[in-house]
Amino acid sequence: MVKIRALLHNRNFILTAAVAAGLALPYGAKWSELIVLPALSAILTLALIDISERPPVYLRSPLIPAAVGMFMNYVILGNFLIGLATFLIHDENLWIGFVIMAAVPAAIVIAPLSVSWSGNQAYAVIGTKGAYIGALIIAPVIVSGLVDVRLFDTRRVIMAAAALIMLPIIASKWISRKDLSDKLKPARGTVINWCFFLILYTIVGLNHETITAHPSSLFPIAAIAFSSTFLLGFLIEWVGTLLHVSREKLTSLCLLGTFKNYGLAAGLALFLVSKEAALPAAVLMTFMIVYIAWLDFRLRRA
Repeated sequence: MVKIRALLHNRNFILTAAVAAGLALPYGAKWSELIVLPALSAILTLALIDISERPPVYLRSPLIPAAVGMFMNYVILGNFLIGLATFLIHDENLWIGFVIMAAVPAAIVIAPLSVSWSGNQAYAVIGTKGAYIGALIIAPVIVSGLVDVRLFDTRRVIMAAAALIMLPIIASKWISRKDLSDKLKPARGTVINWCFFLILYTIVGLNHETITAHPSSLFPIAAIAFSSTFLLGFLIEWVGTLLHVSREKLTSLCLLGTFKNYGLAAGLALFLVSKEAALPAAVLMTFMIVYIAWLDFRLRRA
């Protein structure tokens, strides 16, 4: 029973189970699609509570790590994704999916992973905050600059803005004022992981026919996913070592430079565009699970 309970709280197991369920039992995806937007809203509400906490390391100025977070997540990772997609992706829906991925901020898992792997917590926390603050300006610029915005349903854009910006801000403020943050903290990670389960299951289920009947269509996406995790992570580490960046800071920089909020990107693409546009983010979420497992194995042995 203890082992089962541990699995139900394990991020990698939950997301792997989502992929397996989507492939084996895809029929429920058309129903779960209806609650993808509320699930995203819940994730962002809990994430805002999480990243609003004060960083554990004192800094005289948070501006540098915030700027570094934006630089690593948008200039490095965002451009890397767009650059590879320009050469390898020719389907319009898939292209839009990659643009949305480049536009979303850093993954909320960066801070806890940085703590677990003895990274620089200040850079992880404040860098993630910087990426989220920067997203308010950077994300619309990226999307409007690379995609014909007339393709988006204006009503859905307004609904998404209300559900993913206004509602999470209001709800997180209310939770903080009611001093509910500490009460929610034990369950916060599990709730976020199961919301991601719902999103990933839905996307895999909706794209079940494409995945099973035409798996070769996923090869270019998989190539970009591998390159933006394992290859880019190696390059960041190599350059950081040449520049004599400390191991703690380099760990956090590597996370900021390889982890996007792919769950948010997947949900947005599904809600605003199509099930096909959400497929790239689902593939990258899957690769991120493998990459996290690899980094955990490697860093714990170091």
